[in-house]
Amino acid sequence: MSARNNQANKAAARERLRVERERQAKKDRTRRQVVVGVSAVAVLAAAGGIGYAVVQSNKPSAWESAAKAASVTAPKNTSGTNGTTVVVGKPSAKKTLELYEDSRCPVCATFEQSVGSTVEKDVEAGKYKIKYVGATFIDNAATGEGSKNALSALGAALDVSPEAFLSYKSALYSAKFHPEENDDKFAKDSYLLEVADSVPALKGNAAFKKNVEDGTFDAWAMKMSKAFDDSGVTGTPTLKMDGKTVTVAGSDNPPMTATEFDTAIDAALKG
Repeated sequence: MSARNNQANKAAARERLRVERERQAKKDRTRRQVVVGVSAVAVLAAAGGIGYAVVQSNKPSAWESAAKAASVTAPKNTSGTNGTTVVVGKPSAKKTLELYEDSRCPVCATFEQSVGSTVEKDVEAGKYKIKYVGATFIDNAATGEGSKNALSALGAALDVSPEAFLSYKSALYSAKFHPEENDDKFAKDSYLLEVADSVPALKGNAAFKKNVEDGTFDAWAMKMSKAFDDSGVTGTPTLKMDGKTVTVAGSDNPPMTATEFDTAIDAALKG
């Protein structure tokens, strides 16, 4: 091979190498631009996501909005401001037992399972009326929405009838359906409707179902909760008659058995 040909081959090889390097450099520049562009989009998306999350966290919850609602739909069979006076029983009954409860309260569940049937029999017999005051403080203590949602559903049951209300309240507190305090099952409409299926007046009741799912009585539930907060009562269950707390003799504890209840109520009725 001549020296000239050898030089020409080397020159051609160098040219091919130069062209290949430029082509590769162009590819690398394009790749970097794509990566930078995608990263910028990701940063913007993350920033936007954070901004959206901040906006969302600052939005009032549906329950907070319900609490501030100017218009309140009160269930039938209620009276007083915003329908927060719930009295069940025969008009001829001279005494009224005030009953303060939170639907998620485990002690309320124990009380209802032990004493609830006695209360219902007394009310049916006209021994006294009951004034129900619903609380929702466990939603704050244990976090969740179950107390509020169950109270709204109780409003839907009350809208059907006082009897449906009492039966549904009993079902919510029953050993079969009442969850552990930290298990927020009552926050789910589907579970509240499942409980309602055990109450003949509510099973298959389209109006009741719609009111539960639509949250018809959410604002009412929040007004009822405020009525509890304003009452000065600090725990549940609390029982009062003639403004005096009904307790087991010699203690500050509510009666938790039928025998204790009968004794305490008879004393309260005489007082």
